[in-house]
Amino acid sequence: MGNPKFALPSLESLLESKHEVKAIVSNPAKPMGRKRALKHTDVGSYSLQNNIELIELDSFNNNAIYKKLLSLNVDIFVVVAFRILPEEYISIPKFGSINLHASLLPSYRGAAPIQWALMNGDKATGVSVFQIEKKVDTGKIITQAIIDIDKNDNYEILSNKLSNVGAGLLVEALNNLEKGEVRYNKQDNSLVTKAPKISKEMLRIQWDWPAAKINNWVRGLSPKPGMMAIFQNKRTKILKTLVLDNKVKSVPGKIKAAANSSLEIYTGRGLISILELQQEGKKCLPIDQFLRGTRISDRDFFS
Repeated sequence: MGNPKFALPSLESLLESKHEVKAIVSNPAKPMGRKRALKHTDVGSYSLQNNIELIELDSFNNNAIYKKLLSLNVDIFVVVAFRILPEEYISIPKFGSINLHASLLPSYRGAAPIQWALMNGDKATGVSVFQIEKKVDTGKIITQAIIDIDKNDNYEILSNKLSNVGAGLLVEALNNLEKGEVRYNKQDNSLVTKAPKISKEMLRIQWDWPAAKINNWVRGLSPKPGMMAIFQNKRTKILKTLVLDNKVKSVPGKIKAAANSSLEIYTGRGLISILELQQEGKKCLPIDQFLRGTRISDRDFFS
C-alpha cells in the first residue's frame, strides 16, 4: 500500500525479493492540470505499467474493496507513505500490517518527518519499520537504520536517500518475520517528537529569523512546496540558500549586496545568500542567471 515516489524503491525491492506481491493498493486517479486529465499516483502508475493488480482504494467504507482484500488471503500488509489504516484493515492479514516510516521513531511521528528533521537542523535521521497499531506511528519497532544528514541535503535529496535505505530494511524485516527472528522494541513515549503536516502558513519566510533557521527551512521544503517571499511585488520561491554570517545584524529582508553572482540578504541574525529562486510564472533559476535579467535598486526588499 502506497502512493508517492518515496514508496517505489520499497515496491521494487519487494518484487525482486523472494516474497510474493499479490496486489498493490493506492489512491484512485485524480483530475490534474488545466485539462483535468486523470493522473494515477506514482505507485498506481507503476502497478499499471508492470501489469500488477491495482486496487484503487477510494474509501475505507467501501465494502467491496474490503471484501476484495479479505479474499486475497495475504500474510501481511506492507504500507509505505499511504494512509492511516483503520483497525479493521490492520488486522486482515495473518501477520498484521507493517509500515516504513522516514524517521527514527519515536522521533518525528506524523506526516512530515523528513521535512522536520531538516527544518530543525538535525545532523542525522533514519527509517523505521514497525508493526502498525490503532494509534498512528506508535507500534512496536521491528528494525531501524540511521543515516547522516549532509549539509547540502534538501527534502528531495534526503527523501531519495531514505527511500532507498528503507527499501532494503523492509525486505530484511520481512525475511526476519518469516523466520520468526524479530525482537520487537516498544517505543519510549517519553522521547516522542511530532512532525505535523506542512501548512501554507509555514511557507512564508520570516526574515527576522536567524540565517541558520531560514536556511534549514529552505532545505526542508525544497524543491516542493518551497519557501516563499515577496520580491519586487512578485511571489518568489527561495529554493537554495547559503549562510554567510551567523552574527551580523541589520534590517531583516534588506539587501546587502547584489553582484553578478550573489544576492545577500540580512536576517534577524546573520547574512544569507540566495543561490536558487523561482518567481511566479517563471522557471527556477540559479542566482547568476536571475541577476542577469533583473534590475535591483537600493529600495528593493525581501518581505
